[in-house]
Amino acid sequence: MFLEKKTDLTNFSQFKSFVVTAAPTKRLRKTKWMLIILGVLIAALVLPWTQNIRSRGNVSTLNPEQRPQEVNSLISARISKWYIQNGDFVKKGDTLLALAETKDEYLDPELLQRTTEQLNAKSQSADFYRNKVNTSLQQISALEEGLELKLSQLKIKLRQYTLQVQSDSMAMTAAAGQFKIASVQVQRQEELFKAGLKSLVELEARQQYFQDALAKKIGTENKFQNSKNELVNIRLELSSASQEYSEKISKAAGDKYAALSEVASSDGEASKLRNVLFNYSARKSFHYIIAPQDGQVLQSGKAGIGETVKDGEKLLTIVPAQLMQAIEIKVDPNDMPLINLGQLVRIQFDGFPAIIFSGWPQASYGLFSGRISAIDNTIDESGKFKVWVIPVQGDKKWPQNLRYGTGCQAIALLDDVPIWYELWRRFNGFPPNFYNPKSKETNIQK
Repeated sequence: MFLEKKTDLTNFSQFKSFVVTAAPTKRLRKTKWMLIILGVLIAALVLPWTQNIRSRGNVSTLNPEQRPQEVNSLISARISKWYIQNGDFVKKGDTLLALAETKDEYLDPELLQRTTEQLNAKSQSADFYRNKVNTSLQQISALEEGLELKLSQLKIKLRQYTLQVQSDSMAMTAAAGQFKIASVQVQRQEELFKAGLKSLVELEARQQYFQDALAKKIGTENKFQNSKNELVNIRLELSSASQEYSEKISKAAGDKYAALSEVASSDGEASKLRNVLFNYSARKSFHYIIAPQDGQVLQSGKAGIGETVKDGEKLLTIVPAQLMQAIEIKVDPNDMPLINLGQLVRIQFDGFPAIIFSGWPQASYGLFSGRISAIDNTIDESGKFKVWVIPVQGDKKWPQNLRYGTGCQAIALLDDVPIWYELWRRFNGFPPNFYNPKSKETNIQK
């Protein structure tokens, strides 16, 4: 037993010496590994990290003509026949469905013909009134010529009677002078007869001469008065003729303007009928709904035959066959100052496998590149700004089978910073760095 105890003590001393010898070696190894790990961490902290902004979006297009388009009914009608079904691909100009009228005013099958007849009748009425206007113009012209002729005749007659009055006035003056002389002579003859110097025959001769002078004086006075009366009558006739012809001309002018009014009214009604006729013709073309562009028919809003639709109501949707792809993403207002036109964006489309390293876009797999093409200046209903991204020319092409509305995740690349700075920024809640997008773009191209 003593030997066994001695042996145990010997083993214990050997183990103790081994432990004392191995302990420094183990601590040295731990220190070494700690230094290695610390060195790796320090090296990792100084590695470059690309700051970015992540946002969800979907496939869209900048061209409004290439977005899903609603096909609406332009008239209130009922569906009479369908020529397509959901999922069909159609060409521009293909007939999609036929409509039939439901309003009473459009049910007449000869509506266009009857409206054309009404238009022709109204046009003929306008022509008849135009002829009446021309007749009134001719009548006015004839009356004006007749008035001018009548006035010319009366003016000539007026000048003649004016001269006649002057002549009668001179004759009356001469007769009055002759009568005065005869009166004096007869008085002298009577005195000489009473004195016995003249005979009775001579007195009677003088008395006869006196009577002739008196008769001539009275005759010239009557003639002068008649001439004056005739001159007044001519002047009255001149005024009456002017008034008479003026009334006739005014009446003819009134008929002319009444005819012109009827012409204008008929032309207005004819123009209205032309408008109605054009609307009827255009409405007839609305009975068939035509495909506005190439695409696929989706989401038929109506079904069956005989179902009524209102004007402007949706019938179906066409998704264009050609699509100039673009990404529509929404950016938070806090990140908007960091978004610039031409900025590079990495895109991961839903349904396409990808491995993403947030801070190392070059090491990511399955991502596609794009550039910011447009930025909305107004905020939308969700409280964010819309940003459109287009493919980068000459870079990896986007998938060919992308559908309109396909979801995606966009990563807008910002400045390159060390990892320690990024950790410090996030720990303190600071925003990403502002940077010059041109210099970033230059570095990316290089």
